[in-house]
Amino acid sequence: MTENEQLLARVAAKARNTHPWGWTSLPEPVDAATLARAEATLGFSLPPLLADLYLRIGDGGFGPEYGLLPLLDSPPAGEPAAVVQYLANRKEGRKDPEWPWPEGVLPISHWGCAMYACVDCHTPQATVLLYEPNAAEADHAWFIDAPELTDWLRAWVDGAGWYEEMNEELEMAPWADFRIRTTAERAY
Repeated sequence: MTENEQLLARVAAKARNTHPWGWTSLPEPVDAATLARAEATLGFSLPPLLADLYLRIGDGGFGPEYGLLPLLDSPPAGEPAAVVQYLANRKEGRKDPEWPWPEGVLPISHWGCAMYACVDCHTPQATVLLYEPNAAEADHAWFIDAPELTDWLRAWVDGAGWYEEMNEELEMAPWADFRIRTTAERAY
């Protein structure tokens, strides 16, 4: 069994026992056609591990705090789906150039207060970023939550994330590539 397979098994076991949205069971996984529709709508592929979470464990509803957002379709009275939120953020970013939303950065989990955990789908390691828009400037709103999606998932499974009460003092580094990524995009 590969490391990713072992991690997926651990995530699935914890997901079966945690329901942040108050659901009594985990949402069914998405099928390959739903994943393909989501990727076509986004215009980029999901990192393999993120795709496996949706294909093999469930369509959101598990993970840190409020859990992963559903991928494409929002449940009734639930959080907007990741794809819907991404498209809305990109549209808002085009309206307000001081607060651009980087291409390929998919929000996957809502922390509350407009904060999101996001996966940079354009990096091979699927860096997990924290978007904290309560900063005075967009340059100070992005942080590296975990260098890789695998690290982020392990932190959740192990109870070692910054959001855990015992780890509230953990500091995150600013995402230095934010301005580079958004400035390069506007140049096209």
